[in-house]
Amino acid sequence: MIDLHTHLLPGVDDGAQSAEQALAVLRKFGEQGVTAVACTPHLKASEFDDAPCAELDQMLGELRARAPASPRLVRGFEIMLDVPDPELGDPCLNIGATRYALVEFGRLVPADASVETMARIVKRGVVPLLAHPERYAVCSVDTARRWRAAGARLQLDATTLIAESRRAERARALFEAGLGDFVASDNHGDNRSMLAAVEWLERHGAGAQAELMAVENPRRILADEPMAPVPPLRLRRSWYSSLKAFIVGGDES
Repeated sequence: MIDLHTHLLPGVDDGAQSAEQALAVLRKFGEQGVTAVACTPHLKASEFDDAPCAELDQMLGELRARAPASPRLVRGFEIMLDVPDPELGDPCLNIGATRYALVEFGRLVPADASVETMARIVKRGVVPLLAHPERYAVCSVDTARRWRAAGARLQLDATTLIAESRRAERARALFEAGLGDFVASDNHGDNRSMLAAVEWLERHGAGAQAELMAVENPRRILADEPMAPVPPLRLRRSWYSSLKAFIVGGDES
């Protein structure tokens, strides 16, 4: 497995607050079979001029020196798209200096504005990887298709994918439609990991999809190669989950 969305550089943002905390997560990841991890601290697109690339690269080197040999560590950012035409293009902003950049929106972003921003990023030669699309109020299968048609690729959240919530229903709808390109943990120095989601997908007969989303497509991102399509697959739902969704109508926006 390869995890391309984590907050493990110690003390940088709301993720791991110490090297010891980050190292504990990396040791656990290694035991679970994670072979590579991208540290992706938060950064606002409006603050690109002050992006601390050199400082964070030094911190990454210090973490590498204390971390186990596996998983190997690379760096990127999780970029909040708080301006309509972000000047992406500097490789230091992207994951492992590839063409791929991990991005996010505010949760109430309008659909049309989000699609237009994705298209502008692609015109700059960058492939936006939209983090946890299921969080956005505008997220639907139709909107996800528009994001992907604009050139974006979608990262589903591993913990959310197997949860019971409105957000989780959106994540599974994207998966079933073949619109989720890869999965990641969004670990913040805590217990979140990809393993439970991979095992859950395998139990649902989605072993091929799990391999693509947790191994092959993340590998292709780090190799700066085009990603492979993930085939759609209808997931089985228990009668309880179906009844709960009908009665309650979801618990999150």
